[in-house]
Parts: sequence; C-alpha cells; structure tokens
Amino acid sequence: MARYAHIIGWGKFVPPNILTNEDLAKTVDTTDQWIRERTGIAARHIASAKETTAIMAVHAARDAIEVADVNPAEIDLVIVATATPEYPFPATACLVQDALGAERAGAFDLEAGCSGFMYALTAATGFIRSGIYNTIVVIGSETLSRVVDWNDRATCVLFGDGAGAFVLRGSDEPGGVLASILGSDGSGGELLMVPAGGSKHPAGPETVLSKMHTIKMNGREVYRFATRVMASASRQVAESAGWSLDQIDLFIPHQANVRIIDSAARALKLPPDKVFVNLERYGNTSAASIPIAVCEAIDSGKIKAGDHLVMVGFGAGLTWASCAIQWSAPKPGVIAPPRAAVSRLRYGWSSIKSIGSRLSRRVDAAVSQLIDTLERKTPEE
Repeated sequence: MARYAHIIGWGKFVPPNILTNEDLAKTVDTTDQWIRERTGIAARHIASAKETTAIMAVHAARDAIEVADVNPAEIDLVIVATATPEYPFPATACLVQDALGAERAGAFDLEAGCSGFMYALTAATGFIRSGIYNTIVVIGSETLSRVVDWNDRATCVLFGDGAGAFVLRGSDEPGGVLASILGSDGSGGELLMVPAGGSKHPAGPETVLSKMHTIKMNGREVYRFATRVMASASRQVAESAGWSLDQIDLFIPHQANVRIIDSAARALKLPPDKVFVNLERYGNTSAASIPIAVCEAIDSGKIKAGDHLVMVGFGAGLTWASCAIQWSAPKPGVIAPPRAAVSRLRYGWSSIKSIGSRLSRRVDAAVSQLIDTLERKTPEE
C-alpha cells in the first residue's frame, strides 16, 4: 500500500532584533529606496550572540511539535537544512535532537544553500514513503548575519536570520508531499559561495584578513539563473503531481528578491493573490525562508485543507528544488495551557537527562583515568 508524507506541524522563530534599511544606510553607502527598488526588502531580523542556528532551530521545531501534538519520543529523524551550522561537526541536527528529547531519532544536516529546506523535505518524504521512518522533523535554520560582509552593500542588504520547521508523518491517506524536483549545476558554484573555512582554504590569518569567510556573490549571474529555474522547476513539479498551473492555489517561492518572484509568477501566469511574499520583513533567510513563509501564510488564512501548494527555491551550488503539496492539515486552534505545560515539563526533563548523560561520561572518564594511574603506580608482581 502506498505511503504518503503529510505535514502535520509547523513552526518558526525569528530573532526580535530588526535591522531596517534606514539602519543600514547609516553604516554603508545605500538608501532605503535603493534597496527596496532592487530587492523588495525593507528589514531583516538579526540574531544576537546568544541566538545561534541550533537555538533558533530548537524554537521552531518545538512550535511545530506543539502544533502536531507529537511526543518527541515518537520522532524517528531530525534533519536540519543549513548553510550556517553551529559547528563544522557535530551536526547541528544532533544538538537539536538532544534539546527536543527525541531520544530514538537519527539526525543529520543537509547543505544545499537556499534550496536546502526543499531538499530536506524531499529526503524526509522519501524516508516516509519507503517505510523506513514514520515521523520526521525537518528544519531550515540560518544565521547568515555571521557570514555577511557588512561593508559590502551588494550582499549585506539581502540576508537575515531565522528558522522554520515542519513535522512530517506517514499515512495511507493520499495527500501531503506529492512530487519533488531537485536540480544542480555545479559549474556555477563560484557564483555564490563562502570561499574559506573548508578543506581548500582552511581558516587562517590570511583568509580572515581577506574576508574569505563571508558571502561572495555574482548578483547578475545568480539573478539570471534564478529567473530561469524558478518557473521551470515549478512547471515540472506541477506536471509531476498531475496538476495544471491554474490548479495551483498558492505559490510559495524562496524569498530572495521580489523581482525574481514576480518574474516566476508572470511566467507561470499566476495572479498576485496566488503568490505569497513576505520578503519585505525578513530578507533572504536562505533555507529558513520557505517554512517561515508557510507559517505566515497559514496564520493569515491563505492555506486551508485540500489546497494545492507549489514551493520552489534556488541557491548556492548552484541548486534548485520544488515540491508540490496537497495540504491536508487543518489550521490548529490555540494550544491548550495543559498541553503547553506538559511540553515545558517534557523539555525540562530532557535537559536534565542531557546534563546527566554529560556528567556520567565525565565521571566514567575520571574513574577510568584514576584506575589507569593506579595501575601504572602498582609494582608488578
């Protein structure tokens, strides 16, 4: 019997600190009008020193789990799509898995630039359809402000921080993620990249001084690429799902540039009321942009059960990805206080257990070291 991957929970988190175009104009050679005309962006949220990729991912995932009314012990897998992980390793997803108390879940990160969330959603769908797993948390989380050159007006005006998450669950009921299209063109890898910090250019004084740890982008070429693939990937995924373009109820694109979004909508002949845009308030949050947009679309009443959604993204790689989704989850009501209280207790207990595990490992290591020391000091018989 066929298995379907349904989205049963969703959540988002954005840092409270807002950086407006006017704020940027005080430090770089730009204006609010210049930014709005070229990008459609008016403001972006910027993470504080205490708000990291993992912390934001945990906030978004917990909200999604609350909406889904799922016990973290039921989660089989946690996937975090990010280009700005907490560390090179361990995977950010492992830190999130621990914070959620998802004790039996596997966890891994996925990096496909701004297409990352669509790639992760496709991977999770495959796990569910195959029967390997049944309940999966997919998160897009980014602290792009950490890798932006704040003196480069061509890039610093574009990016913001945030996280969004879905909970997927398997079902025999048709619906959910019906089709996906993934693509890449590595010949354009140098068009959008952070050059240093990997094996080719390890971190060192030279890479830091030359700002090789910040985003470098050929804006003109990326724009040409994006305007081409956004429409074509959307057509392909709609066709794969068996839909005509006029059957799309809502088009939710990666929020990178309003001109790119408008170009794709025109090519698909979609009216403005079928295109969701929240770019003005958030800027480009990379892998987090689509799940954040979905959460806002639900809150504003633009998504209802039975709707046909097309989500599409593009990003570094160069990569692109699209998903066709028949929405099946009703809009949730207000989460009851008793359920919220149980969740707080559950996460508190998870934190205590995590601390206990760390202490236990340290005690075991100390005891082992003591035994080794004593054995070395004991005369041989």
